[in-house]
Amino acid sequence: GETAEQMAKSWGINREQQDALAHRSHQLAAKAWEEGKLSAEVMTAYAPPFREPLEQDNNIRKNSTLADYQKLRPAFDRKHGTVTAANSTPLTDGAAAVILMTESRAKELGLTPLGYLRSYAFTAIDVWQDMLLGPAWSTPLALERAGLTLADLTLIDMHEAFAAQTLANLQCLASERFAREVLGRSQATGEVDESKFNVLGGSIAYGHPFAATGARMITQTLHELRRRGGGFGLVTACAAGGLGAAMIVEAE
Repeated sequence: GETAEQMAKSWGINREQQDALAHRSHQLAAKAWEEGKLSAEVMTAYAPPFREPLEQDNNIRKNSTLADYQKLRPAFDRKHGTVTAANSTPLTDGAAAVILMTESRAKELGLTPLGYLRSYAFTAIDVWQDMLLGPAWSTPLALERAGLTLADLTLIDMHEAFAAQTLANLQCLASERFAREVLGRSQATGEVDESKFNVLGGSIAYGHPFAATGARMITQTLHELRRRGGGFGLVTACAAGGLGAAMIVEAE
């Protein structure tokens, strides 16, 4: 949270922008559930006190308005801050799994792949400044290794640790100055098309059970690619310790 505050101040991201992204995340996640897009990916769970089954994500604010987000007070920098509980991802319980194998092994087992891994990249930066810029560092590497550009992607799914962190990464991906002076690259990765970005909502709405988030993002992206007739998707996330991860997946 303190890092998100630092990034909001450093990159000029205001409270209104953060609340708007959080509201969008919840609205899109609610719509995805209403349209039945997630039911095939989620299993019913039973948890104490076992009074009723858990069939859907229970963190999603289905009927919230943008004005609701503006009522919350800052959670970290209580005097001058803009990061609140509403524009941050909650820590939730959850589990997820994906099976990764070679295509030849899948054929031997009679399995039909949900999708393919085209490339991946991991990065690490100093933790003292902009610790959560992992996607801005790892994405250009993954794209380069896949032989693709941002424009070639059908979908982009970025982990929403905080709205401020997400917006800072989007800003850096589009920044020529960041590309040259920080990454040592000749040009920016590119501006992200909002119509391709976190189209089913993101971690602010679904929550963030640490080890399960990546598997959720991969699964959602591959299913949505298949619904759209195939294509390439970027799945990318930041992590504590200055880590960044990016993966290019493909579905037919």
